[in-house]
Amino acid sequence: MAKQKIMMGFCLLFAAICSSVSSDEWKATVVKRIDALVGSCVVVPCSFSHTGGNLPSSRLRGIWHEKNDKKSNIYQEDNTLIKDSFKGRTRLVGELGKNNCTLEITEVKDHDNGPFCFRAELVLTENNDPTKDKYSFVEDCVELYMLTEPPKPTVIKPKTATQGEAYTVTCSVIHTCPTHVPKLTWNLDSTKVIVHHKDIKHGNWETQSILTFIPEEKDDNSEITCTAEFNGVLKSPETFTLHVKRVENYNHIIIPSVVGIGTTVAFVLVCIFMTKKYKKRIEELQSRDGRTLMKVMTTLIPQTSTSMETSEKQTKKEEEKKPAINVLINLNKYKTNLCALFMITCPWDFSCMFLVMMSSVH
Repeated sequence: MAKQKIMMGFCLLFAAICSSVSSDEWKATVVKRIDALVGSCVVVPCSFSHTGGNLPSSRLRGIWHEKNDKKSNIYQEDNTLIKDSFKGRTRLVGELGKNNCTLEITEVKDHDNGPFCFRAELVLTENNDPTKDKYSFVEDCVELYMLTEPPKPTVIKPKTATQGEAYTVTCSVIHTCPTHVPKLTWNLDSTKVIVHHKDIKHGNWETQSILTFIPEEKDDNSEITCTAEFNGVLKSPETFTLHVKRVENYNHIIIPSVVGIGTTVAFVLVCIFMTKKYKKRIEELQSRDGRTLMKVMTTLIPQTSTSMETSEKQTKKEEEKKPAINVLINLNKYKTNLCALFMITCPWDFSCMFLVMMSSVH
């Protein structure tokens, strides 16, 4: 009798140990809390393990249900067994054969807050009936936190842009629906936009849009906007004012100055050439008519003896003055024409005017 009691106790202990080991092999890893944007979608990461070892997806059945009611299914292979408010809005995006029980909920409603739990069942291949191997992970459920407004994107940028130099801006937004990532757009026409998607863990994902462009002077104080569009419906913009540092350009000063200097040099050369030419002409005239001029100057000097000469001699001397006076008149005409020509040729050049004055003196 004592031996029977000992054997019974040993069997109960062994059964308890085996039951404990068996239940420990049913495990699930689920994000406990995750944000869900109303009107968009949400993906709940989930992984699990079971007692059946490595089984194909055809030998496994995955079910998501409300924590307080195991029969209130939000996802099931049989659509008729899904709660009406969730029909057509849920699906498994993970492969059960790879122990992935990730769930997607689309068109999120403000009452889809949960908590929701995963249930795994091993089924027979022949008739798809469940076996006794099944487990509901009611201790590892997810609760959704409803967002009624889309999150604003975050913009990272340098404080100041420089005219003519590449300027890079990064716009990013956090979301919980990697199957339908938000679309980031800019209000600038630029073909150089790079987009990245990355998993930042705990059910959160990040979408980045990197914009690079060359700012111009006209872009100073302009507004740049990055807009995040969720599920093709909900939009959230973020705007900042661009400040462009101008690059000093002295071309408007240098070019006219160079042109002005070149023009002045050209006029000076022309004036010098014309001065030499007319001086040479004057020297030729003076050489040719020098003797006549000397006679004129001699006759102009008062002579004390002229008072005693007869009227006939005075008349003769006056006739001799005429050719010399004509020479003086011609010389003055040349000098007058020279001055006029210089004043027309280089009216703004003071050095040229000086040459004109000097030539008129000589």
